[in-house]
Amino acid sequence: MSSEGVFFFLWEKLIFMNDRRLFAVLSCLILVAIGSANEAKRPNFLFVLVDDQSPFDLKVYNARSSLDSPVIDRIASQGMVFDGAYHMGSWSGAVCTPSRHMIMSGRTVWHLPRRGAGKRGAGSRTSSAPGNLADNTLAAVFNRAGYDTMRTCKNGNSYAAANEKFTVSRTATKRGGTEETGSAWHADQVLDYLSDRNSNAPFLIYLGFSHPHDTRDGTQDLLTKYGAVNHRDRDSLPPSNSRQPSLPVNYLPAHPFHHGHPGLRDEVNVSGVWERRDPQTIRNELGREYACDENIDRQIGRVLKRLERMGELENTYVIYTADHGMAIGRHGLQGKQNLYQHTWRVPLIVKGPGIEPGSRAEGNVYLLDVLSTLCDLADIQPPATNEGQSFRPVLDGDRETVRDVLYGVYCGGTKPGMRCVKKGDWKLIKYDVMDGSVRETQLFNLQQNPHEFLAEHHASVVTRLMGDNEVPKANQRNLADDPRYAAKRQELEALLLSEQRRLDDPYRLWDQPQD
Repeated sequence: MSSEGVFFFLWEKLIFMNDRRLFAVLSCLILVAIGSANEAKRPNFLFVLVDDQSPFDLKVYNARSSLDSPVIDRIASQGMVFDGAYHMGSWSGAVCTPSRHMIMSGRTVWHLPRRGAGKRGAGSRTSSAPGNLADNTLAAVFNRAGYDTMRTCKNGNSYAAANEKFTVSRTATKRGGTEETGSAWHADQVLDYLSDRNSNAPFLIYLGFSHPHDTRDGTQDLLTKYGAVNHRDRDSLPPSNSRQPSLPVNYLPAHPFHHGHPGLRDEVNVSGVWERRDPQTIRNELGREYACDENIDRQIGRVLKRLERMGELENTYVIYTADHGMAIGRHGLQGKQNLYQHTWRVPLIVKGPGIEPGSRAEGNVYLLDVLSTLCDLADIQPPATNEGQSFRPVLDGDRETVRDVLYGVYCGGTKPGMRCVKKGDWKLIKYDVMDGSVRETQLFNLQQNPHEFLAEHHASVVTRLMGDNEVPKANQRNLADDPRYAAKRQELEALLLSEQRRLDDPYRLWDQPQD
């Protein structure tokens, strides 16, 4: 009943009573009832996490994309798109493992419960995380604040102790092409939960999808739409089809030097791709990716429609993101174990109460900022273990970014691995891999070279393949060895070392002080 309805209902009762004491009591009850009815409802949260998706799959980030994602497009038009959202990196080939730990705990990459390595040569796997960290993760914090918490997601490569804190958890890996074996299953778990729920408490729902992570077995109608097949024969190429997505703008047939992780599954053993980087294979795999992406979009739409029918959608923050990006042919790579923008960045779109529709911001946020931000939006004190920063000031339109400098790491292969740092338009990537036989530095001005074109992108054998795609300009290349940018490189080299020290990175690169 509305506050006005409560008032008139009780007032009618008073009119027919002539007891002054009862009148006084009921008058107080009216004030309490009206106050309770007018008390602002605490917001709900629908946190959507997809597995292995580059932001450049989506039209909201890449106008050239042929992916149809009307639900995600609508969320973007009703909320805010972040152009600078990142995962901090990984010490494991399973990049999703530290990424999901960071989401749940708000901890930085070297302060997590599991770590892939310790100090150089020490062989340590010691943890820099407090022993009770799981009690201060996303679901545990919201449970204590009186929220109902529910999660559905894939099995494994996550933070099991944090996942167990959800009051309802329905977990299975679903990467098939049917309703029971694919993304529809995850949406069904949320819909069943909402149907069975008998509570007036606000809710936090974690809707995790197993796709578009490989194996990318899409539904048949969407595979047909994107001209793709679930290719199984390692000894042959998939058929070409004009409906397949175009090659990525920064496609290469091979990366110019070794990525540093020999035998890496994502680079040599993904079904349908394996070690192939030819255009036919890459376009077919992108078609499979898009088929999975659009099916996820459909499933999110089902959940949003249910929330709308329940009258809960307007009071629900919807957060859409991925655990990390993905290459699929970009820079000649296939997986998620690199620090180019297509893989280091993640999509991040947020709609909800008070967020200006159709807005965009750079943000400079990490996935580890999610915990503190949701706490901020729910008026909950974040736990003392949290190291993230709330990006609510960006959502409120008060700030453009929450930090100036961003750091990234990948060292799940040979050590010390890859590092990157970004400040403003400038980004530095360094590689110290393969026992010192590969030592490379890349410097990009992302305003002038947003696709991080290399010299290899200028080769005629590559430009002929790109058709109507953007052809690199002369200045769109790695600037690390250009003497005109020596001062900028030196500045970013120093900044990278500073971030490594600040974040307790246990490794140093070949040309850094070995402290």
